[in-house]
Amino acid sequence: MDQNQQTCVVMVPFIAQGHLNQLIHLSRLISSYGLPVHFVCATGHTRQAKLRAHGWDPLSVPNIQFHELPIPSFPNYAPNPNPTMRFPNHLLPSFKAIMHLREPFVKLLSDLSGTMKRVVIVHDYLMSSIVQDFVLFPNIEAYMFQSCSAFTAFWFHWDETQTLKLDDETESLRAKVPSLEGCFSSEFVEILESEDDSFKKISSGTLYDTSKVFEQKYLELLKHEEVTSGTTKNWAIGPFNPVNITGYKNMSPESIKLFNWLNKQEPNSVIYVSFGTTVTLTDEEVKEIAIGLEESGQKFIWVVREADKADIFDRKDDRRVELPEGYEDRVESSGVGVVVRGWAPQLEILNHSATGGFMSHCGWNSCMEGITMGVPMAAWPMHSDQPRNAVLITEVLGTGIYAREWERRDEKVVAVVVSEAVRRLMVSEEGCLVRKKAEEVGAAVRQSVEEGGVMRKELDEFVGHITR
Repeated sequence: MDQNQQTCVVMVPFIAQGHLNQLIHLSRLISSYGLPVHFVCATGHTRQAKLRAHGWDPLSVPNIQFHELPIPSFPNYAPNPNPTMRFPNHLLPSFKAIMHLREPFVKLLSDLSGTMKRVVIVHDYLMSSIVQDFVLFPNIEAYMFQSCSAFTAFWFHWDETQTLKLDDETESLRAKVPSLEGCFSSEFVEILESEDDSFKKISSGTLYDTSKVFEQKYLELLKHEEVTSGTTKNWAIGPFNPVNITGYKNMSPESIKLFNWLNKQEPNSVIYVSFGTTVTLTDEEVKEIAIGLEESGQKFIWVVREADKADIFDRKDDRRVELPEGYEDRVESSGVGVVVRGWAPQLEILNHSATGGFMSHCGWNSCMEGITMGVPMAAWPMHSDQPRNAVLITEVLGTGIYAREWERRDEKVVAVVVSEAVRRLMVSEEGCLVRKKAEEVGAAVRQSVEEGGVMRKELDEFVGHITR
């Protein structure tokens, strides 16, 4: 039996869509080395991860095994259509329900540890308390996955310690890094703090869905922070998402229609607009964005959808986001734009040559996909790590502009600001410079996944380490 066959990897994602997506993509990368991968989550969320993976088919990889573990039922609240803050508090009951995974998870570990020489856990930071019992088994080790950028992770840690002396460049940037006020609800902060106590005791190292191509400095800075007990080892093995997408398989009729439209557009002429899976816009905001996109004079694809409920398969009482009367028919018949109501194949859209801009909430999945595909961004952060990710995109990398600064989050959304942001990104001299920079970074990131590239070396090193 070779080393790979003696080692298995157990992925333990958090249940929010962005977290599920990252670890299912990482499962693909790890499984390509011939290692068996066990993807472990609550029943409905395992199904969600498989359904929404894009750029590849999870069911086509034989050495990824999906485990659906039971959790107690929880109220499946609809998102608040008029929230006082953007953080998705309606998901908190499901976040608390998954804390009951600890017992069935240790049972799975007991089974695996008896059949494998080594079991390697890769767990989301927010699942640290669930996996902590692995210390009962001498042949199991755990690695923490950090779901945000290294830049954002560094500033999270620096906020707490402030022990590392910053160089002049980083010190000058510090004033542009927003505080955490308004980023998280107080209830979620309690969850963060409890998981923080768990992971510092158990992690053998940290994995990041990022690249040394553009975050080398912050990965090095993180090594100087006491992120984990007894180790400063981290691996930057992003992008997790596929970078070479050759075809569009298993598309819905709506997606086929969308790509038929995209195929007719000029290169870099379309802006893709999506605010992720956890953001709910008010009716007034939807109206202003709709007007702003139309008045910009630029072609667009706009994903118009309500934020996810905890159980995305329960469609009862789903709110339909209302656009101005006749809007969808008008923009479609004029060829100006396409409104997408369901799940959008975002990675494939960003990969298309006609897509020349991305208006985004700056969730880290979306940032990585935009960076990978070389698409410049119009940043509109909403909550969590997004305000700091937006600083990385706009101020550090120079691959985006602001559509709406975090400091203006409480101001009324107006159409003219939306249209100006779209034109700045798509047709201004500033936008051209940002696009050039985005294309350069994207090309370097895509090259990094090739044999001998910096990402491939990091991934080789990590797999070599866990199969040692």
